[in-house]
Amino acid sequence: MAKESFIKGTLILAAAALIARVLGVVQRVPLEHLLGVSGGASFALASNVYLMLLTFATAGIPSTLGKMVSEKYALNRPEEAQRIYFAAIIFGLGMGILITALLYIFAPYYAEMSSVPEATLAIRALAPALILFPVIAMMRGYFQGRNQMAPGGISQIIEQILRVVTAVGLAYVFMTWGYSEEKMAAGASFGGVLGSIGAFLVMLYYARKLKKADREAGLARSGQQGAVTPLGQIYKDIFKLSIPIVITSLAVSIIYFIDSSIIVPILKGQIGEPLAKETLKILGMNAQSIAGIPPILAIALSTSIIPVISSAFARQEMDHVKKQITLALRIALLSGMPIVLILCTAAYSVNGLLFSSTNGSEIISLLTFCTIFQIIMMVSGSILFGMGRPKTPMFHVMIGIAVKLVGSFTLGYAFGIYGIVGSTMLCFAVTMVLNIRSLKQIVDFQILGLRWTGFLTSVIVLTGIGYLIEWAGNQLTHVMHARIAYFISSSLVGLVLIVLYPVLLIVFRVVTQQELSSYPRPLRKVFQPLMRLQRGQAVQSSDS
Repeated sequence: MAKESFIKGTLILAAAALIARVLGVVQRVPLEHLLGVSGGASFALASNVYLMLLTFATAGIPSTLGKMVSEKYALNRPEEAQRIYFAAIIFGLGMGILITALLYIFAPYYAEMSSVPEATLAIRALAPALILFPVIAMMRGYFQGRNQMAPGGISQIIEQILRVVTAVGLAYVFMTWGYSEEKMAAGASFGGVLGSIGAFLVMLYYARKLKKADREAGLARSGQQGAVTPLGQIYKDIFKLSIPIVITSLAVSIIYFIDSSIIVPILKGQIGEPLAKETLKILGMNAQSIAGIPPILAIALSTSIIPVISSAFARQEMDHVKKQITLALRIALLSGMPIVLILCTAAYSVNGLLFSSTNGSEIISLLTFCTIFQIIMMVSGSILFGMGRPKTPMFHVMIGIAVKLVGSFTLGYAFGIYGIVGSTMLCFAVTMVLNIRSLKQIVDFQILGLRWTGFLTSVIVLTGIGYLIEWAGNQLTHVMHARIAYFISSSLVGLVLIVLYPVLLIVFRVVTQQELSSYPRPLRKVFQPLMRLQRGQAVQSSDS
């Protein structure tokens, strides 16, 4: 029963995170149409600084708090669990107020430093959301510790729905009222505030419901028994466990923060300030939205294996650990690559279909290509966490961010926006290589081994096919409405590549019958019918 409950809870959290992430990506499509260059740049700047601060204030703490609360209830010490929860709520509220005040005060200075002074209002409109989110994170952590995953998952979904509806609705209303792009961006940013209120109300409802259930079950506070744990010790325990997770989780958000902060200052001397702001808008609204798609499915599939790795490593079953690490990283690579290929080769059509113009399609293609390194970086870091090495990926992320900073300024001044995005790829790649090297020091494994040749051949062939279909499809813009042509072109690229990808993996023996049973069921269903291609090759080879 406990195992079933754990699996169910994991699935609930994974599904909620998936839905929330998809909604977050979808949100920027209508906003890009509503907001102009100045409004889009302002919204992108506000969103990236907000997401970085939100990650800093909340990442790692829910899982750490959940672990501490779970341990106390397992030891039949609910009073201590409640005290830990109380301490966490106080910390979350204090952190939220402090970060909100700092962001509100320093918004004009940061906006001016980033050469987008009109973003001040959008940043300030989003700042109040940070009051509640640290508290919400603590509440989610407490419920995880009580083995109740649904409240956190439902609050995530409600938060994103309210955020999207409010952001798009206010931006549209402000546009019809004739407000400036600056105020439209602020209205869109304010969606985050209503999202936080909705999430908090959901958590409050479940907190009252749980409190009532505890009272009926006789678990209500009945007076402290034994020594009282000092608040200082509680905070020390929380920080000790959560800081490595916080720093590791900051990788993507701090990279996007760096980009939005330096693009206009670096590029305005090369292409002028108006074009530099348009580039910021393209990166923040278009490229980052599309680049957020590939990691969703790949990480959901591969991280489902990580608890198995943790359990096997705890029992020192190293052969099993080796197999599961290989499987997790292989699934991440194989499931992420087709989406990356489709979005890279069809970037022009996807950009024209979803957004107001095809400007910046090359930026979208390059940033999307970076995500294959991001996927392996994140999964390998999670595996190191599962094996009790939280500080290792933390240091690797710090090295990667240092590479990003140096690369952005050196390559940015030399190659413009492509140098800045290229430095992001370097950051992900360096961190990924360091993570994999550390894993190999613990247990020797191979992601693909001798199959890399077949895999890379498949990728090269599909890239050529994708670009050829994209070129042919875009010729349709001469005979029909451009958006219809973009839809046909991107759909054809996606359909052909998604069909040919598993076929080529089978033909080039990147995936074999012997290992197929270890794959998750969705992948087995894709590959199993195609395995006769390998059997056919074997028959031909024996006949010859």
